[in-house]
Amino acid sequence: MLFILGDNMYRLKTSSSFDSAHFLAGYEGKCANIHGHCWKIEAEFSGEKLAESGDKRGMLIDFGDIKSAVRALADSFDHALIYEEKSMRAETVAALSAENFRLIAVPFRPTAENFAEYFYGKLKEEGLPVSSVAVYETPENCAVYEEKP
Repeated sequence: MLFILGDNMYRLKTSSSFDSAHFLAGYEGKCANIHGHCWKIEAEFSGEKLAESGDKRGMLIDFGDIKSAVRALADSFDHALIYEEKSMRAETVAALSAENFRLIAVPFRPTAENFAEYFYGKLKEEGLPVSSVAVYETPENCAVYEEKP
């Protein structure tokens, strides 16, 4: 999908989903318990100029490139227990690992807000013209991250 907005701004969007469990250590409420989500990453890419030559002529960026990058991020977290580093006892991590559960420790509290910033940063590191990332933890609720201009 290509959107043309005033002053030659082009924006493209793509999304991908993954299923995983998490919990919020130190939270007082239901989310302190391990629970799962079907997370959705929706990334938007923008720029002012389309390629003028070559096989990408008339494109801001190839949809295949952005779809692949967002899908890779989603796949990297799919069907795992995501937890904040040092939020579980070493014995707990060892026991779950011994049962061959897929565990992913992240250096942040695994909230939709932090995931949005994390995924934004990863796409930026790949040199993609990412302008915002929304992370849905339910179909109705999302957090959006974008850098100030």
